[in-house]
Amino acid sequence: MKPFSFSSTKLTLDDYRRELSDDAAGGYASFEGWVRNHNEGHAVTRLEYEAFEALANKEGERIVNEAIQRFGILKAACVHRVGSLAIGDVAVWVGVSSKHRAEAFAACRYIIDEVKHRVPIWKKEHYVNGDSGWVNCERCAVPGHDHTHEHPHAHDHNH
Repeated sequence: MKPFSFSSTKLTLDDYRRELSDDAAGGYASFEGWVRNHNEGHAVTRLEYEAFEALANKEGERIVNEAIQRFGILKAACVHRVGSLAIGDVAVWVGVSSKHRAEAFAACRYIIDEVKHRVPIWKKEHYVNGDSGWVNCERCAVPGHDHTHEHPHAHDHNH
């Protein structure tokens, strides 16, 4: 399994978890970002994700490798969907195996936060009223934005 990848089909979470299995691991943590039916007061019917995949794959792999080095974990991976997704679909998955749970949780959180902040992925929301709109994390890119991973991001939309 690659450290970071995209998929245009439904994510196979059990397969991904098995790939991170390690006899030296005492813990495993994962995160699933789901497509929800609303965002900022709008009823959402579906989403589309697009990515600049050449750059995104490199940056995503860099993030996973940073997490491995920073937290001393054994294995980690992230898979993000592209294309059209329905309500309830898994849009992004992160998994981490490590010797201890604290490192697994911390690395998992680091990976999803950094992917949202640094990887060039765009989301288009389709609304019940027929409108649609591209959504990005503009507030993450604002100079001086506190991105310490010690607090939840109020602007996390779907993952």
